[in-house]
Amino acid sequence: MNEEYEEQLRAFVGRELKPLAPGQDPVNRPMIRHWAEAMGDDNPVYVDDEAARATGRAGVVAPASMVQAWTMRGYAATTASPVAHSGFDELVELLDAGGYTSVVATDSELEFLRELAPGDHVGVQEVVESISPEKRTGLGVGRFVTTVKTYRDQDGQPVATQRWRTLRFRPAESQPEQEQKQEQEAAAAPQRDPAALRPRPAVNRDNAFWFEAAKGHRLLIQRCSSCATLRHPPGPCCPQCNSLDWDTVEASGRGHVYSFTVNHHPRHPAFAFPMVVAVVELAEGTRLITNLAGIAPEDVAIDMPVVLDWLDADPDLSLPVFRPVATEDH
Repeated sequence: MNEEYEEQLRAFVGRELKPLAPGQDPVNRPMIRHWAEAMGDDNPVYVDDEAARATGRAGVVAPASMVQAWTMRGYAATTASPVAHSGFDELVELLDAGGYTSVVATDSELEFLRELAPGDHVGVQEVVESISPEKRTGLGVGRFVTTVKTYRDQDGQPVATQRWRTLRFRPAESQPEQEQKQEQEAAAAPQRDPAALRPRPAVNRDNAFWFEAAKGHRLLIQRCSSCATLRHPPGPCCPQCNSLDWDTVEASGRGHVYSFTVNHHPRHPAFAFPMVVAVVELAEGTRLITNLAGIAPEDVAIDMPVVLDWLDADPDLSLPVFRPVATEDH
């Protein structure tokens, strides 16, 4: 991109995209009740004044995660012709002009400043925080656009903030073109260096037992001594009963692929690329992040049965990897 275009993008940083606009309706009990029912949230402070007062509140409050719902315009308003050209529209047009015509949300970070109660009337204003340099992603070349939404009550006081990040990108090449490019990159890239040490895991008092067992090719799962709940990754406290007492059970080594991704970058000399990184769900029910071995990336599938194998990276580090059950006897 030329410098003039870059300057136009930089000019949007700090600019208001959407001025403060109140939601269509104030915070109200029916919407709170419908939300709690839909989410399966049975906290009584959302529907019962007496229960709310017992916690020190003046009455029922809205779930914090509803803050966006109070400012949504509804279907009719969203599909109607806009009454004015906004800063948001101008930014989208500028990104479209650069070829970034596709969009995907990447993450959202909310901070709640106070609880909302029936009668509060919430509005939201949005400002651009940053626009990244052009980056290459699995979806295509694009830019990460980060905005900050400030939610305010009827008195103009902030009640929540939301950092909202999207990727605006150029659609990636067709599959044959993408495969050809990946092959060219792989051919030009440095291969795995057998002498390179694999990066060291962060070992602490809570997980040292796990890495020590792995050196002996034993895959352990932490188990609560009080309620027998299995958990991974290891931690000091049971998430079910809060007990600090635990022991371990040895995994059978059977599982299936719960999800996976194929890493091409960033390259490290201790790894061979492309590298399949998977979340494997063990037969015992816990999940762990691991590598898949003995299979080409294009042959991996969700729910594929896998079996435990071991990677002896160096004399001080052994790690569990998994391979397809079909190749177990090879």
